[in-house]
Amino acid sequence: MDVAKRIEELRKIINYHSYRYYVIDKPEISDYEYDMLYRELEDLEDKHPELITPDSPTQRVGGEALREFEQVVHTIPLQSLQDVFSFGELRDWDRRVKSMINETPEYIVELKIDGLSVALLYENGKLVRGATRGDGFIGENVTQNLKTVKSIPLVIKDNNLLEVRGEVYFPKKKFIELNEKREEAGESLFANPRNAAAGSLRQLDPK
Repeated sequence: MDVAKRIEELRKIINYHSYRYYVIDKPEISDYEYDMLYRELEDLEDKHPELITPDSPTQRVGGEALREFEQVVHTIPLQSLQDVFSFGELRDWDRRVKSMINETPEYIVELKIDGLSVALLYENGKLVRGATRGDGFIGENVTQNLKTVKSIPLVIKDNNLLEVRGEVYFPKKKFIELNEKREEAGESLFANPRNAAAGSLRQLDPK
């Protein structure tokens, strides 16, 4: 196999599907299929580091910020978590953690919420900015849209400068109801709850 050619091919495929997933919210493949392509590229680049380029998808975190929104530079990069696909990989990670801290750790495990990562900035107890993750370094200012999410407090009892990071997501029941309404209105359907959340949050009109 021509490794350099395969790496270049994978980069083009991943960039194409990243654009459809992160920018226009119209994925053509499943998350698992995307993850397998990404993992193959990571493995090849790990074995051939001389072929890594700055524009490789592995050197990015997520999607680029849309030009329609004001860009926000994250003071601290908004990184993503590394995927694992087997218990063997999980055990390897556990061994690495133990070797770093020289003790047996306790873990807290929670279900993965598949949504759109956001950072909420509070000053003097008030929500002053909400931004998407974007590429981890630069995101989109979607403050007005986030203010329509009822579970996000506009005011908190803390006057310190505080940033809260989390996921905006669509519960499955609400997702089904939304798609039923869109179908009745003759509108295109969202592919999955994650894309429904991302598409809703990126509406240019918060209403």
